[in-house]
Amino acid sequence: MVAIVSTVAYLGLEARAVEVQVQLIPGAATFTVVGLADKAVGESRERVRGALSAIGLSIPPKRIVANLSPADLPKEGSHFDLPIALALLAAIGVADAETLSHYVIVGELGLDGRITASPGVLLAALHASAQGKGLICPAAQGSEAAWAGDVEVLAANNLLDLLAHLRGTSLLPPPVPGAVEELGRGPDLAQVKGQETAKRALEIAAAGAHNLLMVGPPGAGKSLLAACLPGILPPLGPSEALEVSMIASVAGELSGGRLIRARPFRAPHHSASMPALVGGGLKVRPGEISLAHLGVLFLDELPEFQRPVLDSLRQPLETGTVTIARANTHVTFPARVQLIAAMNPCRCGHLGDPALACSRAPRCAADYQARVSGPMLDRIDLHVDVQGVSAADLTLPPPAEGSAVVAARVAAVREVQVKRYADHGIRTNAEADGALLEAVATPDEPGRALLASAAAAMRLSARSYHRMLKVARTIADLAGSETVGRIHVAEALSYRRQAPRN
Repeated sequence: MVAIVSTVAYLGLEARAVEVQVQLIPGAATFTVVGLADKAVGESRERVRGALSAIGLSIPPKRIVANLSPADLPKEGSHFDLPIALALLAAIGVADAETLSHYVIVGELGLDGRITASPGVLLAALHASAQGKGLICPAAQGSEAAWAGDVEVLAANNLLDLLAHLRGTSLLPPPVPGAVEELGRGPDLAQVKGQETAKRALEIAAAGAHNLLMVGPPGAGKSLLAACLPGILPPLGPSEALEVSMIASVAGELSGGRLIRARPFRAPHHSASMPALVGGGLKVRPGEISLAHLGVLFLDELPEFQRPVLDSLRQPLETGTVTIARANTHVTFPARVQLIAAMNPCRCGHLGDPALACSRAPRCAADYQARVSGPMLDRIDLHVDVQGVSAADLTLPPPAEGSAVVAARVAAVREVQVKRYADHGIRTNAEADGALLEAVATPDEPGRALLASAAAAMRLSARSYHRMLKVARTIADLAGSETVGRIHVAEALSYRRQAPRN
């Protein structure tokens, strides 16, 4: 007899159907798992053996083969433990195979019979719902699975409780969706003294989801300004929250079944490797750029990142996705992020200050800034110089506008953009491109004249030209103008820096 149960394998944010087929064959007592399984799946034999022993069951002294089908699909992770165990129990007649056929099963087993959490349960629940099946998962992730909607979820703490429910001797309580994550409160813009130009650029970046680079000496407030950005961004919408929560689920970062509501803010250290930033590794997992999807990726000390690592972000910043290629598969993760970067003007950080600048200035500045490639800088919409803050500035009273006031303006502009692009599958000005951008952001006659002369004088690339148009459209939205005028183009040009040609 062959017992069959359903589970999933994760490829990016896609859950692929997998059949676990277990057969008992007369012969020497062995337990084999086949079907392109990684080391974690292969080790499930010992976890299954220990879990069954803990509940008073022993594996028959026969040749046991567990086949994970399709055999050419890579299988990674410990969530195959529970489906292998239940298929084995069905094969020996302890569990009913017909009942199990109505569920997708995921979960890791402890040697004491506990069913412990494993990444990706939300994706498995959505897959089960699409297949018209229920889901069997760990109790710790029942509230996460309940977000999938109309799907029966059996969330058990251990094998004994699960088997008792399947036999009808006791019932597992249905899980309820976890609480929506509360919006965190970061630094308030009212804490930033001076820096009016930088705060204006930050508001424009938030309103249109534009990339921003801040250049200034140490202690000027660049990191503080970046930390204030989440406080002026609108919370995630329902569909956006589900997207972000799915990525967190695959990465194993969705705790307590809480649906993420605040936009992600990721700030990796400049020592981060390429797999850490864009994703990958031995077991393909989302990187920082995907974990920041629909939120902010903050790269402090930008030139200190390895140049190949920075350049690996160029394609994701354009396409909004990152594809990790392997010999036997390609995995794609979403990566629609808002890049906020900060850097010193030179290695010592005091370029322009004769009292503090090093003896190599200004050559040291050219060498330092050249560590960031021109194509990378070309993908940043707003470049702003952040001046040092004097002691006199620190004694000034707090600014009249805090994050709440700016956030209200940003939310209003985001609503305008959502309505504008409702039929085009995008949400913000930063995502507009091609003919759509020409239709919504073409300036009036004075604006076109200024743009033409500035594009020639600044030698703007086609990408720089279009990114400048997007910024001008956002500035016009903040001003409540239907038309992009000369004043909006002029302000957008003031934030545009010609990228060095390396």
